[in-house]
Amino acid sequence: MESDTAIRRIKSYWKQNNEINNGSKDQSGSNGCSEVKKKPEVNLNLLHEGVGVALVTVFIVVLWGLVHLSLQQLVIGKSTGEFNAVRARKHLERITSVGPRPVGSRENEVLTVNFLLEQIEHIKADSASGPHSVTVDVQKPTGSFSIDFLGGFTSYYDKVSNIAVRLEPKAGAQHLMLANCHFDSVANSPGASDDAVSCAVMLEVLHSLANLSTPLRHGVVFLFNGAEENVLQASHGFITQHPWAKQVRAFINLEAAGVGGKEVVFQTGPENPWLVQAYVHAAKHPFASVVGQEVFQSGVIPSDTDFRIYRDFGNIPGIDLAFIENGFIYHTKYDTPDRILTDSIQRAGDNILAVLKHLAMSVELADSSQYRHGNMVFFDLLGMVVVAYPAHVGTIINYLAAMATFLYLFKKSSHPSNMGWRYLKELANATAVVILSWLVTLLTVLILAVLVSLMGRSMFWYNDFYTCIFLYGSAATGTMVLIHTLAKNLYYGGVRRLELGELYFDVSLLLWSAALIFLTANDLCSAYVPMLMVAFPLVTKLLLTREFRLRGVSMKYSILYQLGLGLPYVHFMFLIWVVFEIFTPILGRCGTEIPPDVVLATLVALTVIFLSSFFLHFIYLARSTKWLLAGLGTVFTVFLLLVSCGLFFPYTADPSAPRPKRVFIQHTTRTFHGLDGQVESKDSGLWINSFDYTGMQHITPLIPEINDTIRTSCHDDRPFCGFPWFLPINFLAKKNWYLPAPEVFPKSPVKFQLLSKEETKWGTVKMTFEVKGPSHMSLYLKPHQDATLSSWSFGDGTPKLDLAGEYFIFYSHGLDAPVWNFWFEIQPPREQGQKGPLGMISVAFSAHYFFGEDQRTVQLNNMLDRFPKWAFASSWVSTYHMYRY
Repeated sequence: MESDTAIRRIKSYWKQNNEINNGSKDQSGSNGCSEVKKKPEVNLNLLHEGVGVALVTVFIVVLWGLVHLSLQQLVIGKSTGEFNAVRARKHLERITSVGPRPVGSRENEVLTVNFLLEQIEHIKADSASGPHSVTVDVQKPTGSFSIDFLGGFTSYYDKVSNIAVRLEPKAGAQHLMLANCHFDSVANSPGASDDAVSCAVMLEVLHSLANLSTPLRHGVVFLFNGAEENVLQASHGFITQHPWAKQVRAFINLEAAGVGGKEVVFQTGPENPWLVQAYVHAAKHPFASVVGQEVFQSGVIPSDTDFRIYRDFGNIPGIDLAFIENGFIYHTKYDTPDRILTDSIQRAGDNILAVLKHLAMSVELADSSQYRHGNMVFFDLLGMVVVAYPAHVGTIINYLAAMATFLYLFKKSSHPSNMGWRYLKELANATAVVILSWLVTLLTVLILAVLVSLMGRSMFWYNDFYTCIFLYGSAATGTMVLIHTLAKNLYYGGVRRLELGELYFDVSLLLWSAALIFLTANDLCSAYVPMLMVAFPLVTKLLLTREFRLRGVSMKYSILYQLGLGLPYVHFMFLIWVVFEIFTPILGRCGTEIPPDVVLATLVALTVIFLSSFFLHFIYLARSTKWLLAGLGTVFTVFLLLVSCGLFFPYTADPSAPRPKRVFIQHTTRTFHGLDGQVESKDSGLWINSFDYTGMQHITPLIPEINDTIRTSCHDDRPFCGFPWFLPINFLAKKNWYLPAPEVFPKSPVKFQLLSKEETKWGTVKMTFEVKGPSHMSLYLKPHQDATLSSWSFGDGTPKLDLAGEYFIFYSHGLDAPVWNFWFEIQPPREQGQKGPLGMISVAFSAHYFFGEDQRTVQLNNMLDRFPKWAFASSWVSTYHMYRY
């Protein structure tokens, strides 16, 4: 009964509204005959289904094409010639020619360091007669700090490598600009994009600046740091210990989360809008987004850069740039120089050189604190121009756009034809229909993603992204269209379509305005996105009001309407590309616990919801949607069958576009000691971690012994479940496999010793240890029930827990490091608990042999040979020792 009443009400409202708007001569409107006579004429101006689908399809395809075209145009216009990309490429090839460069290896600490020093000396000699001086300092810092990355842990480094080059006028410089790259790489990867290419670019930028004929106003420090992959250690050593660090006023950090393409500015600050303005003014090929900054700093992307260290420990502002394309091969053996286009190097070099030169000549750098006020809204339009303005200006613009919307809606609601605010009631009802369609669409797609995962077809889209668009996108679009078609035919049956179309345009405007107000009120610079999605459609609708009322949904109206949506939609589609470009590869390395199809399906559904907002207008203006629904249903059915049959395999070893499955394999020996120091148990095996949701599903048919019968279980009484975790990511990869194998015998075994154990005057027990081992080790501390750590020798002296309530200390060293000494104080339990192990604390450490003769064993090599080519197995030897005290 309630729905019948609502239908009669909206029919009455639209009938009277139509009589007034059409200037009916019968002002009484008692019989409504004029409305009946006009219905056939109005219906002629409804949107034909085929035309509507064609227009929207062309609109989406054209804008998507513009986005991709802009991404392919790496260098816009002619290069200035100041930066030599060919020479930078030679540097890149030379750095990567030595292979992987993990900290502590000869490749990193000797070969790469010597090459960089050699090139820097050449630059120094070439520029000796110029107006600048070049000073080189090789730093070997030691230190420790705590960080909340990956749930929180503490890092300790000893004699890691930094090469700092100071370029300044010969008269000297009081203020310095910092440019940072890192030349180390993860184990088993040549690290061309992460981050050898950045160091190659910096060498060439140093060459260009050093040979300027006009002296810079300020100095520039080029930091080639050799321990970033060890979770930002070398940058911490520089900014907290190097004497030049006190003069650094701002920095540029060069990083990578992908291979090649455009380098994007994805975070700046904190605050200091003058840095963004400098980038906007100076960059030759700008590419920046404040949306990326706020997404990255939210923590949803499991990554971090040296930007955090300079910001948190140096209290200096900066700009973070990174390559983001093709993250599928990031940190794999495929990260090779040939995959990085020379144009990518050229655009990065042009940008970095121009921005550094601008900042080194700027007045702001001398006293940046004067310009530290608020944040900046910044975004680029197809890589051609960057729009940037202060956040407080953005707040004014945002609220003005929202106010214009509410004035537009208020004017409609106060029109005499609306009979006592009836329009607002119908607007509220239509808003409820739209929100309901969102929820049903999202729920439908999520259920579908869960079913796909349960069928064992998860990640079918990993090798061909558009398959997920065809499956999840067709399901989302079909659900959305179906709900509004049912609402149009059942709830609004008989109501004039033109007015319905206008009503649902108003709903979209209202919802985007609500998002605009919410984001602005929460001081998010990303609020400029809903501002664009409010301002342009509103202006477009106002300009087309006369055309719409006179001719309905004519071809002219439809085309002009879409043209008015062009700019906000093309920018929104660019942001969508960035989201999928970043998150799709990440879903292939985010562990076994996060169902990637659920995440990706949610992103696809949200994309459909956002993009469809102003096209709901067309659903209510279309004569029919049956063929559209039939087409979407057919596409969905076909792709569901294809996915169910396993036609789409997630991985490929195709050299042109590899999509590898990531696996970590450690040949390890574990030794567990009791309170008396005696060995309680010992075992050895190949410990296998899958870093995506499919686990060993696709590996088992090829290597049958790797199956669920050898799945590991967590021993809660052992630190980090009793396994040699390199980083505290056990919460991401809980499904592991342990295949028995012979004991490992590293030629450089770990030497561990308890030096002293004494009770302090305040009732704690202080324990001092000494460890000698390879360049990478992990220390795990697990206090027993009712025991607590009170202090230790790491960081600021306050123990930092990880997510599981255990303590993780990551250790690395360069060459010629002394023995590692550390201590901690523990408050013993008053009474020995009945649960858990005896004693106060379990202490364990693992040693990781990432390079050299200890990295491989015969059994490990044999297993690697059996893995398929489409799997990238990062492998090494490790040991795990546990003691109870």
